[in-house]
Amino acid sequence: MAVTSLAPPWVVLRQAFRTVAASTYLHTTHKTLITNRTIPLSSPLRHSALRRCHVVEAIKGDVDFLLKGVGDQAVAKEVKQILEMARRAASRREVLHTDFLTPPIVKESVSVLAKVADVTIVAQGGYPEAERCRISVGHPDVLTNDPDIVAALSITGNFGFQPCSHGDFLGAILGTGVSRDKLGDILVQEEKGAQVLIVPELVDFIVSALDKVGNVSVTCTKIPLLALEYEPPRTNSFKTVEASLRIDAVASAGFKISRSKLVDLISSGDVRVNWATVTKNGTTVKTGDVVSVSGKGRLKIGEINETKKGKFSVQIIRFL
Repeated sequence: MAVTSLAPPWVVLRQAFRTVAASTYLHTTHKTLITNRTIPLSSPLRHSALRRCHVVEAIKGDVDFLLKGVGDQAVAKEVKQILEMARRAASRREVLHTDFLTPPIVKESVSVLAKVADVTIVAQGGYPEAERCRISVGHPDVLTNDPDIVAALSITGNFGFQPCSHGDFLGAILGTGVSRDKLGDILVQEEKGAQVLIVPELVDFIVSALDKVGNVSVTCTKIPLLALEYEPPRTNSFKTVEASLRIDAVASAGFKISRSKLVDLISSGDVRVNWATVTKNGTTVKTGDVVSVSGKGRLKIGEINETKKGKFSVQIIRFL
């Protein structure tokens, strides 16, 4: 890929001003799922999952420059692919779509693509505060509304005596052969079952293939996005004092399991920080990190304060 030279300082300043102006406009007019902000109830649903970056004049061509602010290398790799897809879509004047992406990738992709000229972005997860979203990119003349790229399924069964968790529903769907990136959020409804966001082309397959979750026989039906029943997740907050901010120390306290058990889970690839698999016990966590453990759920790292004895008081927000 050819790399263009940097523009003169006055041009860069002009471009930076326009970028800031565009960002300010977006921040004040669209409260979107990308920043986990809620949408006014008066807004139509199709706008609740919308994030559009209008044409922004910016430096083009230098991929490394555009990705400079992305600290996580795994995220940067994914963003680079989306960046290349966006440029291809814009040059060919077509619209292309990603699969479902994790929040860090969505956030960084929007930030990077805002610096690319002649690209419009739409991010959709199906409901206002969706975590996993799909991104659509294309030239502004072509991508003029929200593409129909997210569908919803209702999974019902007799869960009154055999409750199933988020992991149970996810495992059952993946057991049909569907890959994780084809699935969006899973909204567990306790004894009623769950509602699942999915790519539209797999709706008929899941409806016919999924007949059991755990030991409960289920029925799958397609539902409109307006029928989604979303409630903010219930949480329990508490504090723990640890000698370090290592993942094996903080997560073992957060999930109330032994440190050795947590180390085993890390070794087996069952521990993730911000949706990225952790491979080292010494990985440190910081405020805002989301830690998930297969079969145990997830938690969020809250405020961290150092004690007088040099230890760390960590607020743990456990999702129930």
